[in-house]
Amino acid sequence: MIDALATPEERFVDLPDWSYRPKLVALANGLRLAVHDTGPATGRTFLCLHGQPTWSYLYRRMIPVFADAGHRVVAPDFTGFGRSDKPRDEAVYTFEFHRDCLLELVETLDLRDIVLVVQDWGGLIGLTLPMAAPHRYRALLVMNTTLGTGDEPLSAGFLAWRAFCRRNPDLDIGGLMGRACPHLSPAERAAYAAPYPDATYKAGVWRFPELVPERPDDPGAAISREARAFWSQRWSGPSLMAVGTADPVLGMPVMSALRRHIRGCPEPLEIAAGGHFLQEWGEPIARAALQKPI
Repeated sequence: MIDALATPEERFVDLPDWSYRPKLVALANGLRLAVHDTGPATGRTFLCLHGQPTWSYLYRRMIPVFADAGHRVVAPDFTGFGRSDKPRDEAVYTFEFHRDCLLELVETLDLRDIVLVVQDWGGLIGLTLPMAAPHRYRALLVMNTTLGTGDEPLSAGFLAWRAFCRRNPDLDIGGLMGRACPHLSPAERAAYAAPYPDATYKAGVWRFPELVPERPDDPGAAISREARAFWSQRWSGPSLMAVGTADPVLGMPVMSALRRHIRGCPEPLEIAAGGHFLQEWGEPIARAALQKPI
């Protein structure tokens, strides 16, 4: 039995532009994954994966666009994030652990006709999912992320971010989001911090930067290289890449390199004002995705 915390539900009352009630999906490891599942059962399934240190609240500007167009939207909170259970032990959080949780979720909900929507760790993990069941996936919307293959140097921006996280285990998530996205209101900044009443809830948040594969034999590197081969050689679905060019960590240089490994990926949609958390500028991106044949 994994010792885990659950954020009190009163922390999620009256969040701006967020009325979704999650379903809690029980995983084989005994933990519960919170899944925000909305929109009609018909149409495509937009599987929206967030990164660190956010949760599915990050997609609040995109979810209504997809759902109002007649599509299902499934936005899970990674284990350790949002309303999902939060193991206390940092050692629980591994690349394989997070990947297995998402693979199990896709199978449990029997998701099909998936448009994979990823950013940050949503991409580092999410881009390794389709090769496990290619028949479930139809399209890709990829924003400010990368693959951790261990055979390419990590960006200076990421190394700086990892060093910052090491110095700040009790990360001020609301403050960070306010600096990265100056348009956020105080209530929106507080919403990002809502899942974490204190530092004991942040083991998963703190752990993610340590999991990025840096060497070829690091955990997660081999499966990420397999994913790179999948996207460059086997992928045949449509893709849309959107890049927040103001991102100092996973901006245009990193995304240009990733684009070379996604077969048939067109020129990216560049969002000049957009930073790392590109979903905060996401409504026009979501509308552009619906206009593409994805």
